[in-house]
Amino acid sequence: MLNLKFIQNNPEEVIEKLKKKNFDAESIVGQIIELYKKKNGIQSSADQVKAEMNKLSKEIGILFREGKADDAHAAKAKTADLKDQIKQLDEDFAKIDEQVYELQVQLPNLPADIVPAGKTPEDNEVVKSEGNMPELGENKLPHWELAEKYDLIDFELGVKLTGAGFPVYKGKGSRLQRALINFFLDEAQKAGYLEVQPPLVVNEDSGFGTGQLPDKEGQMYHVTEDNLYLIPTAEVPVTNLYRDVIVEGKDLPIKNTAYSACFRREAGSYGKDVRGLNRLHQFDKVEIVQVATPESSYEILDGMVAHVEGLVQKLGLPYRILRLCGGDMSFTAALTYDFEVFSAAQEKWLEISSVSNFESFQANRLKLRYRDDNSKKPQIAHTLNGSALALPRIVAALLENNQTTEGIKIPEVLAPYCGFDLID
Repeated sequence: MLNLKFIQNNPEEVIEKLKKKNFDAESIVGQIIELYKKKNGIQSSADQVKAEMNKLSKEIGILFREGKADDAHAAKAKTADLKDQIKQLDEDFAKIDEQVYELQVQLPNLPADIVPAGKTPEDNEVVKSEGNMPELGENKLPHWELAEKYDLIDFELGVKLTGAGFPVYKGKGSRLQRALINFFLDEAQKAGYLEVQPPLVVNEDSGFGTGQLPDKEGQMYHVTEDNLYLIPTAEVPVTNLYRDVIVEGKDLPIKNTAYSACFRREAGSYGKDVRGLNRLHQFDKVEIVQVATPESSYEILDGMVAHVEGLVQKLGLPYRILRLCGGDMSFTAALTYDFEVFSAAQEKWLEISSVSNFESFQANRLKLRYRDDNSKKPQIAHTLNGSALALPRIVAALLENNQTTEGIKIPEVLAPYCGFDLID
């Protein structure tokens, strides 16, 4: 969440920058400023009452020593009244703090200066496009037909077991899934990421810490009886490893990777754009997460983007990198790069990764700090994360783009993990 002191000192900047995210912050910022004025007034009154009580406390002893018992008892009675006033002022102070906090958590993160203006995905900026578009001819098949033809994925069986958006992978389809997971994890380890295996459900504090809660869009699956949430991404539990933690500056950056199943309700999603693997309620993903100093976080973001790009290149898929516009960015991100691969059979781009710098936004919620040798006071860290990679649309593109009359060719880098180089 945004720093309160920054909001107070820079209200116009906060309002103006959040316009780029199409968020009208004027009312919330105005209320925060007014509440702080009220809070300062209460603090001033409390200081005056406390000063008066301290003065009376000293006078009581003197009055007793001077034999003025009646005056001393009157002063004691007055101090009791002053204590009641202080208690009430403290309660008023706490109520305002609570009101300010409730307003503060409604404000999205400020977008970085280089974030383009815009409201929809069409306004995103293409910063790079690479790879050759495969020419498949007239007999090309979309991945859901290929999956049926080669008995790789059973979408109808998933509907029977659970519902739409929960496919069952079979045979070489299952092995391809496992191969991709292991390949992505191995590449992350080579890049210096420590692998962790987190829980697939989290509590409210964890959801709040990374900004998924409050869940305004209702996209998280909620286990109501236990008040737990199925994770939408491994970002949530992995980043929360460092909630309420002070890390040593010398240990930064901290680099973690994790494979997990991910669960998203995808409320309101329907139509031809969600066929097959295009949009699922449960899917697999390998995530990379970093905790960094503010000075290094944007250089680290560039490195994470390069890491994801290297994965897509090794898989031989045509891709492009987008810098998201303000209106297409998440509540928590300061800057996001999306990766898309081209689906030759569907003839469209499919998003397969988002890599984001959250600056101090998540760390403020998490109370994640680091201690620098040059400063005695712990400082707020920066957090970053990225999909490296999400599997469903990668699988869709691999099946579609590599289809031949003999079968589906497996990229050379994946063949050792799969144990086969052709699906036939």
